Amino acid sequence: MAEASVRLLGVSKRFGSVTAVDDVDLDVFSGEFLSVIGPSGCGKTTTMRLIAGLDQPETGEIIIRGLHMEGIPPYQRNIGLVFQSFALFPHLNVIKNTEFGLRMRGKSPREREEKALNALRQVGMEELAWREIDQLSGGQRQRVALARALVVEPALILLDEPLGSLDAKLRIEMQSELKSLQRHMGITFIHVSHNQGEALVMADRIAVMNEGRFEQIDSPETIYNEPQTRFVAEFVGRNNIFDGQVSRLSDGLAKVETAQGEFLVNAGGRSLATGQAVTFVVRADLMRPRLGAETVGENSITGVVKGLEYAGSVILVVLDLGDGRELKMEQHESLSRGRSALRHGARFTVDWSADDCHLLPEVPGAGDPHDGPT
Repeated sequence: MAEASVRLLGVSKRFGSVTAVDDVDLDVFSGEFLSVIGPSGCGKTTTMRLIAGLDQPETGEIIIRGLHMEGIPPYQRNIGLVFQSFALFPHLNVIKNTEFGLRMRGKSPREREEKALNALRQVGMEELAWREIDQLSGGQRQRVALARALVVEPALILLDEPLGSLDAKLRIEMQSELKSLQRHMGITFIHVSHNQGEALVMADRIAVMNEGRFEQIDSPETIYNEPQTRFVAEFVGRNNIFDGQVSRLSDGLAKVETAQGEFLVNAGGRSLATGQAVTFVVRADLMRPRLGAETVGENSITGVVKGLEYAGSVILVVLDLGDGRELKMEQHESLSRGRSALRHGARFTVDWSADDCHLLPEVPGAGDPHDGPT
């Protein structure tokens, strides 16, 4: 197993009566790109500030490259920071912005220039070293901010919503560039964002945070395909979540009774009992439209089309199942060619197989077990 570059052991942080970070443990491995995602106020930025030394924990330990950080100020932690605003100095040109950290460390002008040019070279900005900041595009400013973080040869780089101020097209381009640079340099990156798409594209592992705790830390594939809690299933991707009770078991399949009827679920080797409350998840992109009498899986459900969202090549269909419940189906646009377009108010049936169902390991803690999909 790779060596841990950063370790958080039982770390907590409170602001008055609010617990922002609640007794968390985390290992970030050397050379890893870790993304911490979650909704606003979940504690992800506070976690980053604790690692950087901008805030101090009430309890727990923070260890960076084997050194305990208690009492160590930010400027002695050898960490590079990249913020959403980039925080570049408008009165300094590119190279002066890049070498700023070295100037604060008392390095000579010659050493500052040499190292700054090398850092700019790494991010493809050496030719623009003498340009003014206000003459740069958003993507170029992002690269300068990254070069300024790199120039001090940090043990790790913390990125707080680094792409948040870029337009959609540039954000997609910079996702690939950031990941490529990180792989090339081999530096540990901790990336904080509310944007799950960024994390799924760039991260080696994702830590999903909620109310000051990590709900799940896993690879992007596992987070997306096998959420371990209801919150993760609701926050990452587009999932349909069903609550119900096991009514029958046979040959590794569980028949689960919900408000919408009974559905077959692959138990995945789990030991279930008749009458047991369970929650299962079906991704929106695993739902398939029923065409005529054709069925594509053991399960089906019918609703009324209440929403159609076109996102490039993907169509999101939202069905009204009654009683305020909805079901989401994603379909590639090319699969609908040659068929009559869906209309709002039309009745529509979707199918899915028992193998498309993912059982959550937790038992619903509250509410009617027949709540149906959410």
